[in-house]
Amino acid sequence: MLTAAALAATACLPARAEQKPLWEFGLGPALLAFNNYRGSDTTHVYPLPLVYFVYRGTFLKSDHNGLRGLFLNQDRVELDLSVNATTPVRNDSARHGMPDLRPTLEIGPQLTVHLLHSADQRLKLDLRVPVRAAFTLEASPRMIGVFSSPHVSLDVAQYGGDDGWKLGLLAGPLFADRRYDDYFYSVAPQYASAGRPAFKASGGYAGTQTLLSLTRRYPSYWIGAYVRHDSLAGASFADSPLVRRASYWSAGFGIAWIIRKSSRLAESED
Repeated sequence: MLTAAALAATACLPARAEQKPLWEFGLGPALLAFNNYRGSDTTHVYPLPLVYFVYRGTFLKSDHNGLRGLFLNQDRVELDLSVNATTPVRNDSARHGMPDLRPTLEIGPQLTVHLLHSADQRLKLDLRVPVRAAFTLEASPRMIGVFSSPHVSLDVAQYGGDDGWKLGLLAGPLFADRRYDDYFYSVAPQYASAGRPAFKASGGYAGTQTLLSLTRRYPSYWIGAYVRHDSLAGASFADSPLVRRASYWSAGFGIAWIIRKSSRLAESED
């Protein structure tokens, strides 16, 4: 177990990053199991293609933290771009007779504060605060609100090799405005029934999320897996009849073979 004293003892400003290919590209299969939406009791298992893409540019980066446009990069603070998405929701048991939900794209700024980084970059503790606007993906996209998921992120890399196992842990609360929660959790009067009363979501606190991941980059392929726990206890929409599970797990696994990589090198903090 890592203690605060041990973290503090190893923490210092990041050392000079090592040189790695500017970009790497790979493909492979992935298997994801998750609920239709947070609070749904309908779970699906999705076999999906996995695209492995790493880009180590000065202002644009793509890594285990996602695709990021770097607007500000100081020793302790970064401001970049955060992107997320949700899948379409069809034939959900709680939403029977209600309109399907379109897939959404969330995009917005993210402030990252480096709390503790070891000199060799194998131990990182960051505070990340993304604030994203959500849009439906359809012929005429519309904005459905704002979502934020501030969290603490701990990354621990295996000693004894640059491409060893890497453990990631993040946890934090979730928040959404009224329009966002209305899209997922409100029940209009015309869709109310004896077992599904009308409900108007108000926005605010949206529960917590904890994620544990394990990845490894081999010379010719990459593997990764994660488990995530969602809790909706105390959420502003917890009383919605569309919330069937206030606590649940989801998981995923993938493998990708490295097909191409750049001969040009760039600094990497991985």
